[in-house]
Amino acid sequence: MTNTYKLLTPGPLTTTDTVKQEMMVDRCTWDDDYKAVTQKIRRQLLELAQVSEDDYTAVLMQGSGTFGVESVFSSVIGDQDKVLICSNGAYGERMTQICDHAKIPYLHYAQTYDKVPDASHIAKLLAEDPSITHVAMVHSETTSGILNDIESVGRVVRQAGRTFIVDAMSSFGGVDIPVASWGIDFLISSANKCIQGVPGFSFIICRRDKLLASEGKARSLSLDLLDQWRGMEKDGKWRFTSPTHVVLAFSKALDELAQEGGIAARNHRYVQNNQMLIEKMEGMGFSTYIDKIHQGPIITTFFYPDGVSFQFQEFYAYIKENGYAIYPGKLTKMDTFRIGNIGEIYPEDIEKLTSIIANFIEKKKENVA
Repeated sequence: MTNTYKLLTPGPLTTTDTVKQEMMVDRCTWDDDYKAVTQKIRRQLLELAQVSEDDYTAVLMQGSGTFGVESVFSSVIGDQDKVLICSNGAYGERMTQICDHAKIPYLHYAQTYDKVPDASHIAKLLAEDPSITHVAMVHSETTSGILNDIESVGRVVRQAGRTFIVDAMSSFGGVDIPVASWGIDFLISSANKCIQGVPGFSFIICRRDKLLASEGKARSLSLDLLDQWRGMEKDGKWRFTSPTHVVLAFSKALDELAQEGGIAARNHRYVQNNQMLIEKMEGMGFSTYIDKIHQGPIITTFFYPDGVSFQFQEFYAYIKENGYAIYPGKLTKMDTFRIGNIGEIYPEDIEKLTSIIANFIEKKKENVA
């Protein structure tokens, strides 16, 4: 049964029918043709990251994006190491939870949710604490929609001789990230984000020498990044049962990204969607939580408008009945909601959505009157 509504969320997101159709075929994990698909995906990911196979490699890891983040943290940060976590939202804060569970030493630099972590402050923290070996942060923080300046942070991390880990979950494939030139050693993303596949695995772009240097550090069997890489490097075989249908869908999604015109074309569409959304929402009295300088093109947090009272659940239900699903707010102290605009979403969808919202607001005003 086909969905009767589209997802305006930061992933899972609305996929094409052709991506969905790839999942109608069953594959054996040991089959050479299937293993070739895994190897194709790994090569294509390195191309999107603008890195060479001599310096970088790609590892696919079962599970959601958080599995990928935990795989990197628990595999490459040793007991004698220490990571500086720079956060400005729930997903940066989740890194501290991973460290707490795995007993990984860390320092937490927590910025307010509407401001980006400051590169000069990070440089100061690194200079003051030589025991810090790694720095980690989120690129597109979907708690708010803010886009962090990983280029500037990467520069100071490289100058300080530390290892840089980036959670680019909801940005890779939709925002240009030249991984090597920005000093990123490990970049983590997920199948169901800007590449427009479906949920089931994460992937990590790794600097080869840093990955090889992680020998003996892994705290988990199933999330052992180096061991997973060794199996894939040999012949494309995943160590444990892989999500075969998801892998096939992702391979198709990668091809469709190329057909659209690559990251530049997809970013243009996402930015166009986002700018139109904000303009039309502001015209109805909705203001954004993040300022225009730091607002990313993936998802936007909106405040409730003045003079109109409603509960999120009724707002959500009305929009869903009319063809779209949005996100509740992630901020704890303010009434907000979020609208994503990635996936198989176009300007005509933004037009339809904002018309639906305008109708809802009008009905609420009529009820008050």
